[in-house]
Amino acid sequence: MPYEPRKVFASLPQVERGVSKILGGDPRGTNFLYTNGKCVVIRNIDNPAIADIYTEHAHQVVVAKYAPSGFYIASGDVSGKLRIWDTTQKEHLLKYEYQPFAGRIKDIAWTEDSKRIAAVGEGREKFGAVFLWDTGSSVGEITGHNKVINSVDIKQTRPYRLATGSDDNCAAFFEGPPFKFKFTISDHSRFVNCVRFSPDGNRLATASADGQIFIYDGKTGEKISALGGSKAHDGGIYAISWSPDGSQLLSASGDKTAKIWDVGANSIVNTFNMGSNVLDQQLGCLWQKDHLLTLSLSGYINYLDKNNPDKPLRVIKGHSKSIQCLTVHRNGGKSYIYSGSHDGHINYWDSETGENDSFLGKGHTNQVSRMVVDESDQLISCSMDDTVRYTSLIKKDYSGQDVIKMDVQPKCIAVGPGGYAVVICIGEIVLMKDKKKCFVIDNPGFEPEVVAVHPGGGTAAIGATDGNVYLYTIQGSSLKREEKTLEAKGPVTDLAYSHDGAFLAVTDASKAVTVFSVADGYAEHDIFYGHHAKIVCIAWSPDNEHFASGGMDMMVYVWTLSDPETRVKIPDAHRLHHVSSLAWLDEHTLVTTSHDASVKEWTISYK
Repeated sequence: MPYEPRKVFASLPQVERGVSKILGGDPRGTNFLYTNGKCVVIRNIDNPAIADIYTEHAHQVVVAKYAPSGFYIASGDVSGKLRIWDTTQKEHLLKYEYQPFAGRIKDIAWTEDSKRIAAVGEGREKFGAVFLWDTGSSVGEITGHNKVINSVDIKQTRPYRLATGSDDNCAAFFEGPPFKFKFTISDHSRFVNCVRFSPDGNRLATASADGQIFIYDGKTGEKISALGGSKAHDGGIYAISWSPDGSQLLSASGDKTAKIWDVGANSIVNTFNMGSNVLDQQLGCLWQKDHLLTLSLSGYINYLDKNNPDKPLRVIKGHSKSIQCLTVHRNGGKSYIYSGSHDGHINYWDSETGENDSFLGKGHTNQVSRMVVDESDQLISCSMDDTVRYTSLIKKDYSGQDVIKMDVQPKCIAVGPGGYAVVICIGEIVLMKDKKKCFVIDNPGFEPEVVAVHPGGGTAAIGATDGNVYLYTIQGSSLKREEKTLEAKGPVTDLAYSHDGAFLAVTDASKAVTVFSVADGYAEHDIFYGHHAKIVCIAWSPDNEHFASGGMDMMVYVWTLSDPETRVKIPDAHRLHHVSSLAWLDEHTLVTTSHDASVKEWTISYK
């Protein structure tokens, strides 16, 4: 196999303000589950850098839950499709697919024998269904609600009971199988966000946007207590999770706290203050073995510390929005990957461990379009907020003085030696030296898209939508256009010089990569065909003999300069999403990223 997946740094959960997010637990205690876009992310709970991504849903996935056997996962999407798939093999083969109702599936529950599934959400005429996992035939009816059902759970001991919670401010109690509606529980005064049976089945807890948690008898549904008396939290409660022994309950709330309750004594064991920012609202939680996880509105996953409620043991950061660009840089003997997303967020990753964080301070406020590292270890990023930023990679801190405002929105940036940078804005070209604008070409006579600066300095190659590459000489503090223009096969989408400066590779919307030889006066060296759609990004390997391209056809190709026929093809590098950016960590390691908000590393080997 000429390529092997080496590492997957998964996206964070996709969250929405005021909407609870389910973290799925693993009966074996190894992993946990969540969703982002069309992906289901399976992460190792002890070492979250180990991840696997399931990408077979055609629509945005909302919830995923392990079967109690641990062999299958059921996941439901916004169109009402429920897929049951294998967890034991890498391919995650589909076992069954059902459409219980037409509309978003919001929660899923299995019976303890892994034979029956309940799914609830916002259908057109019905809001829930319960059926056999292997035939799809109904084993009861979920009735009794007149609005969308947010949550469902099934008691994991016989006799089976099923509970639901809905936007009609009620919970409902069912007996079965076949499951029949028994009665409505109308203790809450606002939306019921979460209902959960304790692992031993003795208790049922319901949590609501009214800030209350009620405890009921798991078998009869009789009310036992209200946690914390009149209020459990000062804000709406989005999620609850029982401790493995069923004696305690973890709750997550919009009041930016999480709490552990002793259910029998009706007392608070711990209160975790997660911060004061609106992004610190808690939308989800999971208690698995000794791990207590909560999910913030920022998308960050917090591992709570019972012994120190004010500081989580660890916080998993990353991207929850699509990533637009990445670059790599060696710093203090380690290789780091820098990724920028369409909400203006820049993250840095240790390429070995997957440990990652974002820079301190206030950064870009809109999509980061392109990033590049200059010779003095500064990350230069340009963004749709009309700024170019210089950020020191040693300090890892956004500073106010290193923001340069552009007249029009910048799209691409390239750096050369001597503190030079060339910025492509919409309809203009800007030369910068030492963080200052020194020359502007207002109307170059073409629409510039992308730029590359020769490693030796002196020349900037600018790709345009008219299918040409224009060469400019950098002289002192000005740009002078050269006579020669190079022709690509279509509108230029990206271009890059090899690290030794010998070749210039140009990608275009007509599916071709054209390589020009610099020493031969930019004569056309070779053309590389293979992509089935517009190519969007290109990167040279440090060996100057290979380069990689990513296209709208979801493909990544690694090409050999001396032999266009020899190529490594990586299909479905980020399934369902095209690769938006790629870079090389070393001669055999390629990094790709995409709108699925994850970053992947690949080991490439040549014959």
